[in-house]
Amino acid sequence: MLKNYLASMAILLSTSLFAQDYFPKNDGVHTINKNYTALTNAKLFVTPKKIIENGTLLIQDGKVVASGNSISIPKNAVIIDVEGKSIYPSFIDIFSSFGIAAPTSVSSSRRSNQYDASRSGYYWNDHILPDQHAVDQFSYNAKEATELLKAGFGIVNTHIPDGIIRGTSVLITLNNNQGNQYRILDANSGQYSSFQRSKTSKQAYPNSLMGSMALLRQVFIDAEWYSSGHIDTKDLSLEAFNENKNLVQFFDAGSRANIMRADKVGDAYGVQYVMLGGGDEYERVADIKASEAKLILPLNFPDTYDVEDPFLSSALTLGDMRSWNQRPSNPKILADNGITFAFTTHSTKSLKEFKSNLLKAIEAGLPKEKALEALTTIPAQILGKEQIIGLLEEGHLANFIVTSGDIFDKKTTIYENWVQGNKTAFEDINKKDIKGDYKVTLANNEYTMAISGELSKPKIEIKQDDQKLKAKLTYKDDWVQIAIASKDSLKQEFIRIAALAEKDRMLKGKYILPNGSEFPFTATATEKEADESKAETKTEDTAPLFPVTYPNKAYGFSEMPKAETLLFKNGTVWTNEKDGILEHTDVLIKDGKISKIGKNLSNGKATIIDATGKHLTAGIIDEHSHIAASAINEAGQNSSAEVTIEDVINETDVNIYRNLAGGVTSIQILHGSANPIGGRSAIIKLKWGESADNLVYDNTPKFIKFALGENVKQSNWGNGRFPQTRMGVEQVYIDYFTRAKAYDALKKSGKPFKTDLELEVLAEILNKERFISCHSYVQSEINMLMKVAEKFDFNINTFTHILEGYKVADKMVEHGVGGSTFSDWWAYKFEVNDAIPYNASIMHNAGVTVAINSDDAEMSRRLNQEAAKTIKYGGVSEEEAWKFVTLNPAKLLHLDDRVGSIKVGKDADVVLWSHNPLSIYAKAEKTIIEGVTYFDIERDKAMREAIKKEKSQLINMMLQSKNKGAKTQPVKKKEHKHLHCDSVENEI
Repeated sequence: MLKNYLASMAILLSTSLFAQDYFPKNDGVHTINKNYTALTNAKLFVTPKKIIENGTLLIQDGKVVASGNSISIPKNAVIIDVEGKSIYPSFIDIFSSFGIAAPTSVSSSRRSNQYDASRSGYYWNDHILPDQHAVDQFSYNAKEATELLKAGFGIVNTHIPDGIIRGTSVLITLNNNQGNQYRILDANSGQYSSFQRSKTSKQAYPNSLMGSMALLRQVFIDAEWYSSGHIDTKDLSLEAFNENKNLVQFFDAGSRANIMRADKVGDAYGVQYVMLGGGDEYERVADIKASEAKLILPLNFPDTYDVEDPFLSSALTLGDMRSWNQRPSNPKILADNGITFAFTTHSTKSLKEFKSNLLKAIEAGLPKEKALEALTTIPAQILGKEQIIGLLEEGHLANFIVTSGDIFDKKTTIYENWVQGNKTAFEDINKKDIKGDYKVTLANNEYTMAISGELSKPKIEIKQDDQKLKAKLTYKDDWVQIAIASKDSLKQEFIRIAALAEKDRMLKGKYILPNGSEFPFTATATEKEADESKAETKTEDTAPLFPVTYPNKAYGFSEMPKAETLLFKNGTVWTNEKDGILEHTDVLIKDGKISKIGKNLSNGKATIIDATGKHLTAGIIDEHSHIAASAINEAGQNSSAEVTIEDVINETDVNIYRNLAGGVTSIQILHGSANPIGGRSAIIKLKWGESADNLVYDNTPKFIKFALGENVKQSNWGNGRFPQTRMGVEQVYIDYFTRAKAYDALKKSGKPFKTDLELEVLAEILNKERFISCHSYVQSEINMLMKVAEKFDFNINTFTHILEGYKVADKMVEHGVGGSTFSDWWAYKFEVNDAIPYNASIMHNAGVTVAINSDDAEMSRRLNQEAAKTIKYGGVSEEEAWKFVTLNPAKLLHLDDRVGSIKVGKDADVVLWSHNPLSIYAKAEKTIIEGVTYFDIERDKAMREAIKKEKSQLINMMLQSKNKGAKTQPVKKKEHKHLHCDSVENEI
């Protein structure tokens, strides 16, 4: 073993001799120091798993030469005895912007006037910046570096936090003693991406999360096409993107939902991103694990809410309250599930808060070994640099911290942080630690004495009979001087203590009474005992961790409900089929399907539901909705066919639950109406508690949103984007379909072609593989679009809104288009002045397939009553009126073979109503999708009480937390913003 060790030392020595410094020395004599440094008698954390008691760390030339127990120390070694101290590898932060100036945000209006890229020779979109290199913008900040060093960090991976594709990062050591030639470990250590636009550009596209996702997909496609030599022009961005593709790929996701979205993009193009988390990954930990992504976790736990005011506290949502309770357990839950993660200081307000929250995570159950891995070995592994950083084995950089003890103990002092063998000292390593709790007797009086704070600036608190006394402490050269004021503030008398700090936190000296009498003084800190008693108290007082529900907010399921065999007995069944409305009829649901309809049905395994006096119907289907989405409009271009609402489904939107309470089982989430050609739809079932992907229909029909009228020509926010007139809207359609036709012909020719996501979608329309639902009002535009469609040999599927449909109903029948309208909305803008409440009945009587839609989160849970209005306005029969919100929207969505009526073999999407469903008294008692009960009115009542109780428990816990001195934040009421056709705000 000694032979091998000496051989390795010889190799290292020879390497260092030939690794000559080529920089000239003009400021004096520069003999190279080849001495070793040996830190001995340390508790040495070589790795988080390999811990050596009384170990030696031998370093030379900024690297570890050896670490262990039986290390032969060379003669030319400086020996530092650190007995009683611990040595850890310095921490690594791989999601940093250290040394990078914050991007200067350009001022911009709600929508920018700039539609073209500002850079010539680069990609057509300003937010794609793979050609950026952080090393080119990097400027070492010694002051900021010192703060990071003081917190235990030795290396940062820094990038430019701007743009959707942000370019490459640079791996930097926090070496205050040497220049960048030593600090830069890797000038291109990874490529960073995000969903966020560049702050430095006014280019309008993309302005939404779904637009960012579509743009990322197009970049991958364009880069591959470019690399194959099919583009003659220069594109420096795509060249850089292709050069960077073999680097570690980092993604600034920032939330559980965005991790899954980014993973979807990455999977499509063979990229496994390392994701920046948001702290909410525990809510769907199985999905996070399935993504196989490695995570970078910020430690930004919510402060305690100040809930003393009962009126303000009532505005707190259960979801926010649970977040305060649950988020500190996120690292533990991820560790328990075998998910790899590193920690970052990103998004924490201060390094002090980072340390505090790290300790909170450990208190919440994260093993210290896992915490140390997340700060050392794992970030090194993610970077692919585990051979040189992250641990203290031979050949690794001499990056380590020297501490007074357990690095994860609040009272532990970091004495020194060594980076590449260069020491930065914060406290005198030889200074004895006097922090702790002491019990002393002075002149027959008992005192408690607590010393805390930094080693170089200790603070003292002294109490006698639980009364706090004024006291002053100075500590220098191992001598402690304490002056204690008497209880009587009028009599300024002092007891003075002079004591020498010895080992094991013992103070030995004398104390002097106000009368000058001197007595021996000895005190020993009882820190260990005090800590143990505190630990016991903490165990008893530990706040309970509230369980996660699906979704993790009010009305969520503690366990996802399963499909059941259900037998509804003796109900009034609205079949929506030729049998019409059946009295005193049974319906059997089995395996998620409608199994039998009839009288006197039986099934031994079924749960019996007495439907006597009640009504069973198919679930309501909303053809036009904007709930359950994080974005509605991609308004950056006049066509956004490349985007899809499926990318931005928000499965936690409480409106899903509210819709279920209104008997709604399926909706089409439509893109908004900011542009003539909008984005693709998401057709979902309201499976409350399921993941976003599990809401989407299997083999869903393909739909896209088009729009006409005031919104697309920007009547209310004109900014120069084409089109500005209704005539221009028609030309947009003709132009795009002409291009799509040529694109489709090239694709079918067998010749090489570059995939264009936008034209792919439009070609699907030409090939009758995708259907158009078009926002419309005025008859002239309705006629126009039907003519454009006929010119290109396809049909419009649905005109939605269509408040002037009654004027063109005959033409609609001839074209074969359906109408999805409001029951009685009118006069809310100029182009709906001619709307009438008879619109639905007139179109229906003319032979148009008519649906009543909501386009509104509030109306969507009252669609049964909206359908009933057509009985009053036009004399539509009850059965036909009911079809307006069930079977007819199913037909318009091409789903009537699966839903929309009660028929054997169809999906068991049914609602049990307390009264006739068209009555204002009707309540949905059970809403069932594919045999699973997602809403039950009795469960709802019980949940209201459970929510009230849980909120009370959490409020009490917050009050206790505040009383113990926790930092608080004010309660701010969050308004749930309902999205509509013209909404352009979105959540990224």
